Amino acid sequence: MEQIGKRGADERLDGSQRPSGFDFVLFLALLPLLAFGLFTINSFSGENVFFHRQLIWIALSLSVLVGGSFVDFRFLRKTGILVVLYLGTLGLLLLLFLSGSVFQGAQSWFNFGAFAFQPSDPAKLVLILILAKYFSKRHIEIAHVQHIFVSGLYTLLIFIPVFLQPDFGSAIIIFAIWFGMVLVSGISKKHLFFVFFGILVSFSLAWSFLFQSYQKQRILTIIHQLTDIRGSGYNAYQSTIAVGSGELFGKGVGYGSQSKLKFLPEYDTVFVFAAFAEEWGFLGVIILFLLFGVIFWRIIDASVHGASNFETFFCAGLAVLFITHFTVHIGMNIGLLPVTGTTIPFLSYGGSHLLTEFIGLGILMGMRRYSREVHRGSVNQETLLG
Repeated sequence: MEQIGKRGADERLDGSQRPSGFDFVLFLALLPLLAFGLFTINSFSGENVFFHRQLIWIALSLSVLVGGSFVDFRFLRKTGILVVLYLGTLGLLLLLFLSGSVFQGAQSWFNFGAFAFQPSDPAKLVLILILAKYFSKRHIEIAHVQHIFVSGLYTLLIFIPVFLQPDFGSAIIIFAIWFGMVLVSGISKKHLFFVFFGILVSFSLAWSFLFQSYQKQRILTIIHQLTDIRGSGYNAYQSTIAVGSGELFGKGVGYGSQSKLKFLPEYDTVFVFAAFAEEWGFLGVIILFLLFGVIFWRIIDASVHGASNFETFFCAGLAVLFITHFTVHIGMNIGLLPVTGTTIPFLSYGGSHLLTEFIGLGILMGMRRYSREVHRGSVNQETLLG
């Protein structure tokens, strides 16, 4: 992608040539994905409370999407609002260690009985906003190495409490958001290379002189879990079986044996892609990928034609969020990546991630409304401190 950070606001004042308002192409691509998720969730039991709850979450999420398309989100450029959002997010993440509920070994949820809330999901969106604010003013001086460390500090403050929960899946997504937005910001790749080279050297030295043999084995098992299919790699192994057994046309909705016979765990969340692939087969997976491709294209298109640097960076970060979730989820379902509990957008069961995704898309829709109205010099008012 072209380096966004080095382009001034004046270079994107072609809104008169761009459509504005509600993106019906993106919306129409979302609907079958939501339906696929519902079919998969409801495939394996008669009375499925998760199916009915997901219907409620989808209704709320679609309302947020449509409502967001009528909002002028230029108020999000204001430092005070972003500081409140950022500090509030940090507060919620820290509060988890005092009153959060533990699920599958991770203290990541606030449990309110009928529903639960996972703060790490909206934290990703808040991070995108704060980084968009930071980079949007600094496109002229962005090559300075300090911007790697300052933006990294904003990210690290969110990354650490998420990592310590421990929620490795969300921690990976948070790191990917920072890394992706740094890449498109125009920061010197030479400086970025030296930073990662230092990290690599430090890890290599720790591997050679600090880690014990059992610690190395744990890391290797996490990276390639299929080497221990009777232990930590069992779920990943069952997932790969489910994906492969779908063959070309799939077994049909409700006939996925790996899921129906409970060999495949969490088929409605972490392994929903494997359950879908078993039922719909390779052709269904191709349709799924095409729909996601349309969504990625529309988000990236909104980024390229953003009204100002802030809108451009926000949409770029949103694209990184969705693409990383999609890639990590698919990778762990087919045995190429460690199982980290990462959901896939729009298909996996859950209200926190679904609402977060649609809030992000609602903001994108709202930003499209005023893309023609941006004035020269408006971006010059954008600063993290003023």
